[in-house]
Amino acid sequence: MKKCIGILLLSILFINLPPSVGLPCTTFLLDNGGQPVFGRNLDWYVGDGLVVINKRGVEKTANPDPFNRVNLLTWTSKYGSATFNQHGREFPLGGMNEVGLVVETMVLEETEYPSPDSRPDVEVLQWVQYQLDNFSTIEEVISGQSQIRIRERATGLHFLVCDRMRNCATIEFIRKTAVYHTKKTLPVNALTNSKYAETISFWQKKSIPQPDKYKTVERFARAANMVKNYDPGTTKAPIDYAFDILESVGHDAYTQWSIVYDVKNLSVYFRTLENQSIRHFSLKSFDFSCATPVKVLDVNTELSGDITDKFIDYAYQINRNLIGEAFRKTPGLTTLPEHDLDMRAEYPKSTSCTE
Repeated sequence: MKKCIGILLLSILFINLPPSVGLPCTTFLLDNGGQPVFGRNLDWYVGDGLVVINKRGVEKTANPDPFNRVNLLTWTSKYGSATFNQHGREFPLGGMNEVGLVVETMVLEETEYPSPDSRPDVEVLQWVQYQLDNFSTIEEVISGQSQIRIRERATGLHFLVCDRMRNCATIEFIRKTAVYHTKKTLPVNALTNSKYAETISFWQKKSIPQPDKYKTVERFARAANMVKNYDPGTTKAPIDYAFDILESVGHDAYTQWSIVYDVKNLSVYFRTLENQSIRHFSLKSFDFSCATPVKVLDVNTELSGDITDKFIDYAYQINRNLIGEAFRKTPGLTTLPEHDLDMRAEYPKSTSCTE
């Protein structure tokens, strides 16, 4: 009974953060011909996090839902990935896999996930890991959504997803229905914290609504214009320019992480509020075999430059420490019992290597 109550608290309290705690985030793809670059700001109260090197060939079952402990999503990871995690290993806010698929999240208050049906379900952050584990293209991601369902009670998020061929899609759940924008319905590869259709309409009319909550349309317009105006022949290198975009749409002391994915070269660049030095690593340098240890790195470690060889072996206590810090600092989650946080930290023990 105590275990069930703990799962219930995590499911309801963590996954259902009140809308009032939302802060602005921005994502975009800079389509630099053959070198697409994806940018992401995390604007939030909490800056703790781990970069996690996830392995291929790992069997997983979705974290249990107290309202559905039978029809849980199960899968075996096809690809390795590098993810940025704040709420524990296997629950990323975003990341890139070894074939160049990038998935990133932003708050969208209008989100309504589908009601329970025959599809197996998964909580929203683990949905991100599922995409990275299984898919290489936008077409695969969109096709795969008919087979799974995000839990109805999850925090309202929407997603910008891009692949190595420079194809992107926004994924939103409006009135319990999946809504996709891609190709002709995605004139600009950018996303903030309003529904894409509404934001792009304001941008095309060159107008800003009043009020503009979280300055979401203003930030979108700034990012979209900089993306559209990029000229690789006369402006900065794409990585530097992407960081310029992220700085221009930042939110003072709340921009905790600024991340740039070099999609073609499978490299990741980032800086944090605590450590403004840009660090980078290459996915090509890691062994994604699940027979080898998962690697992690504190996002705020005092390092600079190439940090590929600074990752360490994953351990339960590293995960537990992150979860404890992040939950204690997050509005609405500060009073969760320690036992419940222990349970979340133990989730990776339920996975198994198939090699």
